[in-house]
Amino acid sequence: MCNGVPAGTSAECTEAARQAGLTDQTPHVGSDPPVCRRPKENEIYRTPERSRRAEIGRRAQLKQRLAVLSDLEKLQQSQAVTRKVLSHPRYQTARRVAIFLNMTDEVQTEDIIRDIFRQGKLCFIPRYRPRSTQMDMVRLRSVEEINLLPVTPWNVRQPGEDDCREDALATGGLDLVLVPGLGFDKEGHRLGRGKGYYDTFFERYSCHLSHKPYTIALAFQEQVCDSIPVTENDVEIDEIICAGDLKGSTTI
Repeated sequence: MCNGVPAGTSAECTEAARQAGLTDQTPHVGSDPPVCRRPKENEIYRTPERSRRAEIGRRAQLKQRLAVLSDLEKLQQSQAVTRKVLSHPRYQTARRVAIFLNMTDEVQTEDIIRDIFRQGKLCFIPRYRPRSTQMDMVRLRSVEEINLLPVTPWNVRQPGEDDCREDALATGGLDLVLVPGLGFDKEGHRLGRGKGYYDTFFERYSCHLSHKPYTIALAFQEQVCDSIPVTENDVEIDEIICAGDLKGSTTI
């Protein structure tokens, strides 16, 4: 599905992207036209208004839960998540990996990034465009350059707008995307921070490339919920990795 339009032709995808203001003209990769995600038969969506109200309430609950996590608890859970990622078959076979530079209330990703370079994989990180919902995945050249990147107003480092870098969508796409978020449910629904950067990125991806990257969300146990409010434009995550067993996660 592209911006709420059912799967169909490349022209339909392009039109959906145009209506959403996603006019990037990156050429398709591969011989087949892109196929957009169809909703599952049993997938029930809230209206945007109802969903927005539910999201606000759920975000407040999750922020409260994360606020009481100690630095030690976050470190221990991050280490457990890192071990699971590094041993995951999807990670081990991936050549082109996108990963986020974590905020203080997110799973710490530095050890995963170090392993990406140690294994000779290509590493891509988000570059958020201000005053828009567009995000690009651009090449990170080394672990060492992270601390040299500019800091955004929300205290995350990313390459500057005038920093010319390889864009993943323009050079073959991605094999694996490790995704952040504020909350997740066991059905693969994700609650972000309200800007829609990742949903918009995955819409653009499906409309420009013929293959879909595998997506894994990295989460603290406290971020796993019974349910996440969704709309028809929200993109599901393929898998969630947290420190313990998803079945044993404390949920809200």
